[in-house]
Formats: sequence, C-alpha cells, structure tokens
Amino acid sequence: MKAELDKILAAGIEQGAAPGAVAIVVDRDGVVWEGAAGERTTGSGTEMTRDTVGAIFSMTKAITGTAAMQLVEQGKLDLDAPAGDVIPWLGEVKVLDGFGSDGKPLMRTPRSPVTLRNLLTHTSGFTYELWNSNEAKWKELTGAQSLFSLENKALEIPLAFDPGTRWEYGIGIDWAGKMVEAVSGKTLGEYFADHVTGPLGMHDTAFVHTPSMLERAAGIHARTPEGDLPAIELPVVENPEFEMGGGGLHGTMSDYGRFIRMILNDGELDGTRILSADTVATMCQNHIGDLRVKELTTIAPAFSNNAEFFPGEPKSWGLTFQINETACDTGRPAGTLMWAGLANSFFWIDKSSGVGGAYLSQILPFGDEKSLQLFLDIEKTVYSAIAA
Repeated sequence: MKAELDKILAAGIEQGAAPGAVAIVVDRDGVVWEGAAGERTTGSGTEMTRDTVGAIFSMTKAITGTAAMQLVEQGKLDLDAPAGDVIPWLGEVKVLDGFGSDGKPLMRTPRSPVTLRNLLTHTSGFTYELWNSNEAKWKELTGAQSLFSLENKALEIPLAFDPGTRWEYGIGIDWAGKMVEAVSGKTLGEYFADHVTGPLGMHDTAFVHTPSMLERAAGIHARTPEGDLPAIELPVVENPEFEMGGGGLHGTMSDYGRFIRMILNDGELDGTRILSADTVATMCQNHIGDLRVKELTTIAPAFSNNAEFFPGEPKSWGLTFQINETACDTGRPAGTLMWAGLANSFFWIDKSSGVGGAYLSQILPFGDEKSLQLFLDIEKTVYSAIAA
C-alpha cells in the first residue's frame, strides 16, 4: 500500500493536482504512511517535504472545537446556555431579514439565543462572505470590514437566520474561539499551546510561524482558467486583533496526524489525555438533527468554487466535523468525520475502522477538482488495502 500511495501522490502532482502536496495516513498506533511530492512553490525548485508547513485554514476548526469542549468538560462553558452570557455582543446580535425597497437592511431580534452548540455546528445564523450574498451586500452597504482583516469588528455581522433553523457554513467557530479566550483568560494561540497542540506534540502548528516553520512554508497558488498554478501573495495582517479559531492555523500534516490519532484514541495520545472518551463520543455524533450539510455556493470565484463533498449523499455535523450519514464510494463507512481548508487541504477520521488521514496542498480556489480527487484517491487506496 505504501508504494501504491507514493505512486498515486507523485502521479497526481505530475498531472497538475497541485504544485506540491503532502499527505499522511495514520491509525491508532502511529503513522501508516507519509508522503510528499512536487515543490513548495511553483518554479522554486524547493522540494515539497513531509515537514512542509502550510496554511490549514478551516482544518483549524476541529482544534478550536477541541479547546471549547475541554472547557465544557470543566464546566466553564455550556453547550446550550446563551452565548451572550459569555460574550455580551452575542446576546445583542440581530437577524438580517433581507433588504427593504429603499435598499436598507431589514433587522430583527432572533427568535432564540445563539448557543455554543449552534456556533460549533454552523447552525447559529453566522455565515461567510465567500458563500452568502446577503452578508456580502450588507458589508458593502455598511462598509464593514472583511473577516480577513482580523479586526474584532469584522466578526460583528448579523445572523442570516434564526439559530438552530438551518445549517450554513460560517464564522461561528471564530466566535467559539472568542469564548475560549473569554473564560480562559488566554489568547487562543496560548490556550492551544498549553492545552491542545502543546500536549499533543504538535510543535509545528501555530497562528504565527516560528522561524523554523517559516523556513519550511509552502507558497499559495491560484489555478488559472487554463489550469496553470502561479504563486500568489495573500495580504498579511501586521497587527491582527484576534486569532482566527475558524481558520488561522499553519501547520504540518505530521502534526495533524497526531490530532487525528488523538480522536481515534478517544481523547488520548501517547499517554496524554486531553479529552474524555465520553466527550470525544459526543463530538462524533450528529448535533443538527434532521438538518443537512448543503453545497457551498460561491459568490467569490477567486477564492472558492461551488463545493460539496460527496454530493447527493446525506451529511450531518458534529462538534466540529462533517459526518457522512451513509457509506461512500471511497470506502469510508457511515459515521466518518471530515473537513477541509480553503487552500484545498482535507482530512478524514474513521473511528470504526481506526484509520484517518490528512492532505495539504496550497492552491485556490477551494473545491479544486484535481486536488480533491488526489485526496480521495489516497483514501480509496487505504480502504482497498483494508478490504484486502
């Protein structure tokens, strides 16, 4: 299987899935396979290596969810209490009900309060400007900052719907990160280092690159209509006001493999327990009832394609993962956890089979067909080997 995975990764890069990619497959006991192919930045001649650091964007969410659930265990946060009890602004937020004939926003009080469970499951009403046209229009009308400004005010957007009534991807987990900070008295990065990434030995995962991480960082690329992948520069915020719990981490796939193994081992890794087994079991359950994950329909094609994993298959959401409600053609069974990052990084965690994996490429827009297919080809190969 290892030789086959090496071939698949190398062939995928040769066929234009990305300038370079790193991937890892783990089980409860350790690393099953780890590979790298291509180069860190187009034209650089610097090889992609297994210790390459990349922006993992929304793969951050599961780590923030872990931090929040530690504090739920300790009784410092409550999944179902009004989030406004911890952050008063969350008790004041309004619902945007569209726009009047004069073009002005129509605002009203939500019918129920936002809770931490809503924030962790994308049922709070908070959305993302990349996939919600009303939010984008509201920001244009009001002059509100983009989320990517990392200004605190950028989080203060209206709800798109009443909490608990829909699933729509959004900034809820950024607010969950703010709740972690509020009750811990630490920045999110400090909290992670003390209670999540540090204890798990994820020393190459952080909001700000260490000098060593910077030396190994891959460039970001954008696929052109012709299929080329030139390197691009994303704006860097010099003095961010908050650390983005929904998507701000940089890290290696070796580190993320350690996080996956912690979940596979019910909250423990190498003798260090960071969550109780009961909490992990809770995180892996459907928390949105009959609601279902839907396609992300882009309004910002430079950053995202229309995107959905396993379209047509029913998918729910845990704390803080997508959950497949049925078996999928890659071989993953029902109940498997997964999510992704904006620059086409992906992971899956299959507790029933005891395996998981993660994949890092650094290209935009999100939902890139070739890069996603390479990740799925890796997954298929793992399940073919298990079946054999």
